[in-house]
Amino acid sequence: MAEIALKHVGKTYGNLPVLSDISLDMEDGEFVVLVGPSGCGKSTLLRMIAGLEDITAGQITIGGKVVNNMPAKERDLAMVFQSYALYPHMKVADNMSFALKLAGAPKAEVRQRVADAARILGLENLLDRLPRELSGGQRQRVAMGRAIVRNPRAFLFDEPLSNLDAKLRVKMRAEIKALHQRLGKTTVFVTHDQTEAMTMADKIVVLNGGNIEQSGPPLELYANPRNLFVAGFIGSPEMNLMPAVVGEAGADVRLADGTALPIGQPLDRAPGSEIVYGIRPQHIGLAETGVPAEIVVVEPTGEAQEVLARIGIQDISVVVRDHAPLHPGETIRLAIDPARVLIFDKASGLRLQ
Repeated sequence: MAEIALKHVGKTYGNLPVLSDISLDMEDGEFVVLVGPSGCGKSTLLRMIAGLEDITAGQITIGGKVVNNMPAKERDLAMVFQSYALYPHMKVADNMSFALKLAGAPKAEVRQRVADAARILGLENLLDRLPRELSGGQRQRVAMGRAIVRNPRAFLFDEPLSNLDAKLRVKMRAEIKALHQRLGKTTVFVTHDQTEAMTMADKIVVLNGGNIEQSGPPLELYANPRNLFVAGFIGSPEMNLMPAVVGEAGADVRLADGTALPIGQPLDRAPGSEIVYGIRPQHIGLAETGVPAEIVVVEPTGEAQEVLARIGIQDISVVVRDHAPLHPGETIRLAIDPARVLIFDKASGLRLQ
């Protein structure tokens, strides 16, 4: 039985549909990441699970119990918000223990739970400070500590890292993942950052326009995207997606200028059929023979060079490793791995091969 299950869940505001026919199982102890662009409905879905938003259609169950009409406080879930939501006049220890005190927990139990959470999160020396005396990362750990002391059935995170700088985001990602591995609780994490999704999730759920485009393990979505949206959203740098047509006998595809690009196996489509050719920048190399291209922009990252090159009138991104510095204006030849090529139908966006 799934720990959290959504069956044909929908949400509308007046006549405006926000979520449509969402069905999803989240297993006990699973780390599930809801990812998608702004406005796709991911935070609304999280708030519906938490009980902070009513559902318009369908059914939500937690631990096998239908919770559609159950108040948020009775769902035994702990939520960590983007804004931390700490009481500014309370010290760290009081912020972490506030919910337990409201519930009438014994003082000795409150002290022990706060001490345990502080030890897990490295907050022992900060318990007597006010929120304004903490850094952004420390405030986020306090918000997590407030959730931990409740010992909930599951944790819900609503873009908790979006207010942090890039270096701290990476550190906090590792801390949250380590926390999940230690506590083993079902965790639902909302983000618009696909890198966070890839590095943290057991299961990624890609949302777009209020619908689930695809869900599954991170590497499955990376290697086998179901459609153009998932292919373009998952992966960094994003996949090259180039309009093309099927060549003679379906043996290759052709760009608008006639340049032939390799494919893994012949396409069962009439010559001239419109498709979209997909190849990740990491799956393109440099070779003495290959597709000619002119370098437009070079972005050194330290470990590699991210190159924007131009084939005829088509731009293509390439990640080049272990190579001498490249320069704009140079002509290079691209070796595309046909086994890594993905082909999509242009009209429907669905994957063909």
